[in-house]
Amino acid sequence: MNRPNLHRLKRSLSDNRGAAVVEFALVSVPLICILLAAIQLTVFFLFSEELQSVTQKAGRELMTGQAQTANLSYTQFDKAVCALAQAPFTCSSLMIDVESASSFSTISTSPLTPTPTPTNKATGQATSLGYSPGNPGDIVILRVMYAWPMFGGSLIPGLANQSNGTSLMVGTAVFKNEPY
Repeated sequence: MNRPNLHRLKRSLSDNRGAAVVEFALVSVPLICILLAAIQLTVFFLFSEELQSVTQKAGRELMTGQAQTANLSYTQFDKAVCALAQAPFTCSSLMIDVESASSFSTISTSPLTPTPTPTNKATGQATSLGYSPGNPGDIVILRVMYAWPMFGGSLIPGLANQSNGTSLMVGTAVFKNEPY
């Protein structure tokens, strides 16, 4: 190597003016991913609480016997729940499961398996979901579910818990039907 090239090489190796840019480039990608995940989780939990509020309001219709005395079908009850759920929820993605039993010990509170999907919503009921609003004095569990889209789920593992890149929100209400 000749002397001028060796001098230039030494000078460029000792130059640290671009070090901050390189360090920022190394740190910025994980930092941006963490910030996006935090924002996404904040929005998810905000609307998860909204879904829980919708579930509580819909549960009152079952608990007081309004849905039973009106003889509401699954489709009609689904429309009533949909009217309670505002944007950004879409009615076609809401899934409702209503189960009843005679006592708290006999009602199933285990997760639904397989995880329901709204693919069969056009026929009036999502796959593997039930609609049994019960009678006066029965114990009822109401689950309102929504497949929330998670953006960048592949970049941040654990955000999406469904195979289609969504995360399942579940609002649950368990109550005893009042005499009506």
